[in-house]
Amino acid sequence: MTRPDDFSAPAVPAVYFTCGMERSEAPWCDNMFRTTGIHVVESVRRTAAVLLLAVDDEVYAVGCDQGYRLIPESLKDKRFGLSFAIRQIDPNLIRGAVSKALGQARTDISLIPTGAPVPMLGLRDHMRIVRSLGGYLDDIPLTRSRYTRGKAFTAHGGCGLRVPLGIEPHDLIADIREIARACGERTPHHELEFVDHIVPAKDGPTVAALDQALDEALGRPADGRISVSVPSDHHDAYSTATTYRTRINSVDAFASDAFDLDYVLTRARLARANRRLNALREGTVTLLRDRYAGTSEVLAVTSAMDWLETEMALGSRRFCLMDGEWYEIGAAYLQETAATVAGLFPSIPYFDAPAWRQGDSENTYNKAIADSHGWVCLDTKNVNNPLRRTDQVEICDVLTDDNTLILVKRASSSSPLSHLFSQARVAVELLYESADARAQFAAKVLKESEGKHTLSEDFTPQRVVLAILLKNREELTPESIFGFSQITVAQTAKALAARGVTVEVVGIPSSTKVSDLPAAA
Repeated sequence: MTRPDDFSAPAVPAVYFTCGMERSEAPWCDNMFRTTGIHVVESVRRTAAVLLLAVDDEVYAVGCDQGYRLIPESLKDKRFGLSFAIRQIDPNLIRGAVSKALGQARTDISLIPTGAPVPMLGLRDHMRIVRSLGGYLDDIPLTRSRYTRGKAFTAHGGCGLRVPLGIEPHDLIADIREIARACGERTPHHELEFVDHIVPAKDGPTVAALDQALDEALGRPADGRISVSVPSDHHDAYSTATTYRTRINSVDAFASDAFDLDYVLTRARLARANRRLNALREGTVTLLRDRYAGTSEVLAVTSAMDWLETEMALGSRRFCLMDGEWYEIGAAYLQETAATVAGLFPSIPYFDAPAWRQGDSENTYNKAIADSHGWVCLDTKNVNNPLRRTDQVEICDVLTDDNTLILVKRASSSSPLSHLFSQARVAVELLYESADARAQFAAKVLKESEGKHTLSEDFTPQRVVLAILLKNREELTPESIFGFSQITVAQTAKALAARGVTVEVVGIPSSTKVSDLPAAA
């Protein structure tokens, strides 16, 4: 029985709900009796508690055990926990992430117990929506911080936020205010800004037109364009549930072992025109542990609409329905590409590239870089392609003392740069995937350095620097790179980042030899 209690301990308006859900005999008892002939009776009791607090004109809910299930989905801020996560979780120590790919009806879950940098998770993509992030927190003055003696602790943010909070009333209120301050006043980490690039469509007429098109589609026989996608906040319930009870425009619920898309679409088709979407939004899909379970075995109650994923077009614009909201496909593409390219230009470059003198060949320039720093010039010192022994692959032009690969290119169009970016990707992939390529490369380095530079037999690169001279352009900037090349270098950087390889871009200035200058008058 649910019991609301008003109390004043936290010194803010608060309501406390608790309930216990009991069943005298567990659902498995009867089945096992029929199997074994042994009658065993074990009871089931599940508890739930939720504390509602009004803090600084906002209402927060603190749940215990099953308490979070007492809060209606319609009342939740779907991005509250994620908003905190992208501001306070260390982007180099991400322990878990849940993301969905637009138009693919697919959910990807990544778990890295020790933590990993954001690029290694492959989340940064204009077609990917991040739903939750977990990891180690940056320095934030929560109550737990006072007792960890400098040891980092974790949080996980999606719709809700799982984080250790103070137990004493004043500590709890202080922690809530600190979390609210982080969400409202701090900007997201640079490495996590992309999470906010993809947001649902908010334009009223656009959403109305999409809803109307979907309502009409629901009135026609199923053609495979509408698929199933697990609601973002219910992956745990989905993995545990053995029974689904679906109720759409009906007093009775339809029971099935899995989500039944055909049933949902049939019920929607039976609804009147312009009422089909409402029927799905008001319809429910209840996930249970057992077919014969009661209230105590309910895992989640969801909107039927949240299970559907489909694409709709308005003229040349394409949209995807996900978790009950419309997203424009490609809307964040340009912004995300530009942000990725800008991130390849660090404020302090890996090295100051010397000027490329007029008339010097690429080989001459590469030797000059290597000689001036004591690095190894490997220009034209190729390894055999393991896919075809008669072909050769150049791994890099220069290898630095910390084993960074430097690749150099002079370009007046996007074509040479496309070759450069492809070379970087192929070189890294060969060193990661081919033992023969690694052995050949190590031998080349040892020979060209005259025995001074030795690579381990299992060497794989951690950083690639792309040094570029753009002909007829004053300076290399993210904006001055050819448009097509911006796309390809962004794709290359993301692919290599997924392997843990950092990509940087360095501009090469141009100059002329003294002998080429006009004589003084």
